[in-house]
Amino acid sequence: MTKPSLSRRSLLAGAATSAVGAGLSVAAGASAASKPPAARADARAGNYLTVADGTVIHYKDWGSGQPVVFSHGWPLQGDAWEDQMFFLASHGYRVIAHDRRGHGLSSQPWNGNDMDHYADDLAALINHLDLKNAVLVGHSTGGGEVAHYLGRHGSKRVAKAVLVGAVPPQMVKSPTNPNGLPIEVFDGIRKSVVDDRAQFFMDLSMPFYGFNRPNAKVSQGMRDTFWAQGMQCGIKNAYDCVKQFSETDFTADLKKIDIPVLVVHGSDDQIVPIDASGRASAKLLKKATLLVYEGAPHGLPATHKHRLNDDLLAFIKA
Repeated sequence: MTKPSLSRRSLLAGAATSAVGAGLSVAAGASAASKPPAARADARAGNYLTVADGTVIHYKDWGSGQPVVFSHGWPLQGDAWEDQMFFLASHGYRVIAHDRRGHGLSSQPWNGNDMDHYADDLAALINHLDLKNAVLVGHSTGGGEVAHYLGRHGSKRVAKAVLVGAVPPQMVKSPTNPNGLPIEVFDGIRKSVVDDRAQFFMDLSMPFYGFNRPNAKVSQGMRDTFWAQGMQCGIKNAYDCVKQFSETDFTADLKKIDIPVLVVHGSDDQIVPIDASGRASAKLLKKATLLVYEGAPHGLPATHKHRLNDDLLAFIKA
């Protein structure tokens, strides 16, 4: 396959036949590193923005009204927010979600896979679209991206923010962060990405959605979607991003944020444990509201989408 315009539907179909799925993933990864956006003239509906270092960022922009901008988690893409985007666009909001550099349909640069560039790419998108009074929503790594954007670029264009299962203040254990996870956990993730990321992403989908818990109702569709999106992420970009979401200390960013922030976290988050993240962030933020979803997993935007949709709408309207 030579077309770089690989749709998620194509990937999901490919996931049903592993050999075909693997071939599609390789084709997608190779094309994303080549000549966007001209080579993707037939890509699915979307827009492209070329940022300062030449990286091309793909984004979706639906609806009209107050803008709500979504930042996704690792190793996913903007489509991870489709449930929230469809809901809010249907309720009179303009919804925007980009694929982080190296992820989804954005290009895959060898360098620049760091939190400063992530935040600057988000700033470039917001400035390009001339957004005002925006609401920023970030899940997992995307929550770090949102926090770092606000700490680095300020809140002039932003009215509110939402952190969902987000990685701040810091994930890795250190002398200043004794409740974090050992570095060996993240070394293991990097090794798994290099050794067999296709199997690793499929395995990771179980705890991500809490499907490994007793009596959990497993959705193979969610697992396949996670895998399909993950395989569109460049391997170098996925590898580099692990350091960014685990080792970046967002404490200073959180303390700078002067707008209302809704912090949503699942009490059974096995990927980003709530005590060292959601609860700790809420204590550092000036205007935080903490919502704990009892028993919810890390992937709650999918497993608890109706509750999250309602909570987002209420927070934005308040």
